[in-house]
Amino acid sequence: MLDELFGLSGKTALITGGGSGIGAMMAHGFAHAGARVIICSRKLHQVEETAAQINSSSPSGHIEAFSGDVSSEEGIDAIVSEVNARTNKLNILVNNAGISWGAPLGQFPHSAWEKVMNVNVAALAHLTQQLLPILIKTASDEDPARVLNLGSVMGKHPLADGAYSYSASKAAVHHLTAILGKELAGQRVTVNALAPGPFQSKMTAFATAKEEQAKAVGDDVPLGRIGKPSDIQGASLFLCSPAGAYVTGAILPLDGGIHVITGGNLFGAAM
Repeated sequence: MLDELFGLSGKTALITGGGSGIGAMMAHGFAHAGARVIICSRKLHQVEETAAQINSSSPSGHIEAFSGDVSSEEGIDAIVSEVNARTNKLNILVNNAGISWGAPLGQFPHSAWEKVMNVNVAALAHLTQQLLPILIKTASDEDPARVLNLGSVMGKHPLADGAYSYSASKAAVHHLTAILGKELAGQRVTVNALAPGPFQSKMTAFATAKEEQAKAVGDDVPLGRIGKPSDIQGASLFLCSPAGAYVTGAILPLDGGIHVITGGNLFGAAM
């Protein structure tokens, strides 16, 4: 029963930015759940290496990779063409590709807003729009197609740490997820998002690459650690498998409890 409920046998998924970090974690989970997983990123060698590593772990599904760049309309159109050339069905789209930029407020450049909002928001919206025909064709009442977006705890709470455009972009992703969840439900496409806290990835390598760094960051998380691959895999499998077929427009916190931190007792000093 559990294999059927959380399995992805016979499904085809596309994961952007699937060569490393959270995208690679998802790709591993999806492949071992039985899916055909197509991963893409700008660095072909990286996605090919990731595909080879996952395929060598004997998954029940498999991984294939190609070079794809979501930072321009032409690049997105090329991704769509490649997907349509490889498959006539797409059950799952994971909009994982993203970038960040950090600088003090007084030094934060205009270009950081343009670049980050373009990749994290505009590209996500355009790729979803362009892949809707194949997603809708694959969808049914009992088994909707799935769109899973990558938000962030930084898009829900004021934790910018100098990443102003990144935080604003992820807030936009959350709101767009809710809008699309509402608008696409009638076409049997669910749209949800994960809002991760700290995980080890290239984007967070400055703070989590070393184990002592990861432990220090994890000590400030209510559950006492940073996220691990199985956390991403479990949450994404829920939303993209039959188990999550009745969920849409949801933003799932995946942050070890950071989103419920409210500070100390309001009247503690007087007691």
